[in-house]
Amino acid sequence: MPHTAHDHGPHHETRRDDDSQAELLDLDAEVLSEHIAAITGWLPVDGNPRRIVDLGCGTGAGTFALLTRFPEARVTAVDSSVDHLNRLRDKACESGVTDRVHVVQADLDAVWPDLGEPDLVWASASLHHMADPARALRQIRGILTPGGLFALVELAGFPRFLPADAPAERPGLEERCHAVIEHRHAAQVPHRGADWGPWLTAAGFTVEGERTIGVDIEHSRSEAIGRYALASLRRIRGAVADALPADDLTALDRLLDTGGPHSILRRDDLAVRTERVALAARRA
Repeated sequence: MPHTAHDHGPHHETRRDDDSQAELLDLDAEVLSEHIAAITGWLPVDGNPRRIVDLGCGTGAGTFALLTRFPEARVTAVDSSVDHLNRLRDKACESGVTDRVHVVQADLDAVWPDLGEPDLVWASASLHHMADPARALRQIRGILTPGGLFALVELAGFPRFLPADAPAERPGLEERCHAVIEHRHAAQVPHRGADWGPWLTAAGFTVEGERTIGVDIEHSRSEAIGRYALASLRRIRGAVADALPADDLTALDRLLDTGGPHSILRRDDLAVRTERVALAARRA
């Protein structure tokens, strides 16, 4: 956890997939850092939480935002990927916060490790990947201290980068790619896009706040947006190539050819457009 696309092939392909996903998670954290900080700043915490758990931490976007927001806290970062956790540990070392981060490798669909009694549990873009989210929510409620807060953050949609009329030879290409992903995820990731409020109530939480964070960042704000778009579309290609018309695949490959004249890195009209939904729930 979390996963942003499909797993492919044998072990060497899995390692390559992990590397590309880690790159994408790092770019996501870099480009959307202000939005992540806005969510952590909005959380209706009681006092200053000292013990935080980040479920499905990836390479640490939430972990480091929480460490910044709560400078006296320690974070237990949980993920199923050893590579992601190693990357997170390296970042913690570089940032001088190793003593405030404890990593735990675990598949939460199988066995929940001992995560102590946190004051705050954070789960960003991870709950919808769990096989049984209702069970996971009951587990989260069970480990929270009385009055503890659970912060649930989910993507309202995958980021879009291109204008609607791009590329010139195949306008609307990006939306057609996303349509393929949406169709496949409806079966493979059925809980993505769920209305989590009733799930939280059923698990014994009281929802104290809900916020939708709109993201619309122009390319001029950061050259990282080009790299973010490239990494995202590369992963999208791996997920949709077998379902795209030949002309769409050709146009997509032109965008992904970093040495070619149509490379997405050469475009000056990119943006990051998406939404994130955040819910804050108290253990009832």
